[in-house]
Amino acid sequence: MKLSLHTQPEVPLEAEVISPDQLSGKSESEVSALTVFHGNREQSLGDFFTVNGEVTDGMVELEGDLSQIKMIGSGMTSGRLKISGSVGAHLGAGMSGGEIIVEGDAGDWVGREMSNGRIIIKGNAGHMVGSAVRGASVGIYGGEIFIFGSAKNEVGNGMRRGLIAIGGDSGDFTGVNMKAGTIVVLGKLGQRPGAGMVRGTIISMNNAELLPTFTYNTTYRPSILKNILYYLRKLGFQIDDEQINGDFQHWSGDSIELNKGEILLYSEL
Repeated sequence: MKLSLHTQPEVPLEAEVISPDQLSGKSESEVSALTVFHGNREQSLGDFFTVNGEVTDGMVELEGDLSQIKMIGSGMTSGRLKISGSVGAHLGAGMSGGEIIVEGDAGDWVGREMSNGRIIIKGNAGHMVGSAVRGASVGIYGGEIFIFGSAKNEVGNGMRRGLIAIGGDSGDFTGVNMKAGTIVVLGKLGQRPGAGMVRGTIISMNNAELLPTFTYNTTYRPSILKNILYYLRKLGFQIDDEQINGDFQHWSGDSIELNKGEILLYSEL
């Protein structure tokens, strides 16, 4: 099935019905009649999208500038979403399976509170990638989020499990309040990475200014890190052999919590 945007919404459009789970087994007319929220008004999906075909093998394609379309793939459990363009906030919110691929950029809250599945963003992402919503203490419970560009503030806020990889830079407070899981930033970390982290691992290929509540331990070559970096390179991230086989500074923190989190910084000779 292919959904093509024909009318740009004037305000953000909440379209959590755009998901293989919601569209499977429905005809073009049934999909067009599904309800979306244009601001505080109920409208039909067909008021904004042209619908062609049916869902086969769980595959749904979207095309157009969807930067004003929110909640795509929300609650997704299986199937595949391929988006040819940019997309709005809350992509893949709460998803527990399946795969979302975005050829452009993504808004804030990519994969918030997801528990499984995979999200791939070929461009940049906004704030709160893989994070908890405001007022909640736990972000993603599992799954994978891959951003090939850069991401803004609070990547992995409250993260409990899973893998987040950023090909470019990340903003401030990367891994803030992190419970567990792994965040890899191939570019530069913003200010105060790992603030309030309990456990988990943050990896960066650049040096970073850490909070005074983090303690330097040693410089070494962690064997498990090689497996992670090889995996990311196989997915298309730019990682050279020197980085895979290189030394990393090991810092522990945050000492205001359990002091069992770790930050690994690539150490160029």
